[in-house]
Amino acid sequence: MEGNTLVPVTEDPEQVIRTIGGLRPFRSSGFVVRRDELGGKTLVHNYGHGGGGITLSWGSAHLAVEMAGEVSGKECAVVGGGVMGLSTARLLQLHGAKVTIYTSDLPPNTTSNVAGAQWWPFSVFDDNRRTDAFAQQYVAAAKYSYEYFQRLVGPRWGVKWLPNYYLSQGPPKNGWIAGPGGVLRDLQVGLHDFGPGEHVFPAPYARRFHTMMIEPSVYLAELLAEVQAAGARVEIRKFVDGNEVLSLPQQVIFNCTGLGAKQLFGDEELMPIKGQLTFLMPQPEVHYNLITDTLYKFPRGKGY
Repeated sequence: MEGNTLVPVTEDPEQVIRTIGGLRPFRSSGFVVRRDELGGKTLVHNYGHGGGGITLSWGSAHLAVEMAGEVSGKECAVVGGGVMGLSTARLLQLHGAKVTIYTSDLPPNTTSNVAGAQWWPFSVFDDNRRTDAFAQQYVAAAKYSYEYFQRLVGPRWGVKWLPNYYLSQGPPKNGWIAGPGGVLRDLQVGLHDFGPGEHVFPAPYARRFHTMMIEPSVYLAELLAEVQAAGARVEIRKFVDGNEVLSLPQQVIFNCTGLGAKQLFGDEELMPIKGQLTFLMPQPEVHYNLITDTLYKFPRGKGY
């Protein structure tokens, strides 16, 4: 029977070590990767990824860097020091650019550090707002990011493969994204659905597939260290409006400010979505993710 060798999570209020909240930068029509020419500068936006920020980081950064055109030898500014800004900075470096990061905070004091960080592009857009153009962008970002993260699997980056179990009261739903026929079906390794009596979980149905799990505290520290080791300069700075961003000395600027894009560039669609994490004492014997419609349980080296 599926799951009979898995160790249950010990859920005890006495095991809670902290509870924190975070705000996701969500846009119902999906994240923005767009190039503008403003004030004689090239401005590339890369923000608004909802619950899929870490998941889509490399792919979205790749789209943004490609959109900027030839950057080899150029001075580029990246505004934002979360996962999107750091990923964009690293890909710019790999394309030969010289990078300065302007940010009000760095890891571990960024929204990215409180992400669930299961590799799956979850809660990124509302399906009734999906356009063909965004769909193409979304799939391209997901597939590029999925392949890039596989290079980072191991203790150095805090990335590992784990089985995921989605529990439901009815047969698992297949949509535009997931399941048989979904655009990301190929990224659900080992996909299998279990009905009543075929698994040990406390719900009638379970869907299993394998994907990667990222430990934000390990991953973001390593990414920041790599970006700085490759020569990026970091300036701690807050911006009041878009004009201040455009006044930077670099001709090519990447806006990776997440929720900050609403104030800086007037994106009224951008909204904060609250998420809450409760951490339990680490349980190293647990090696799987458990997800329902209302909550998830992810194993972390520093707690759940």
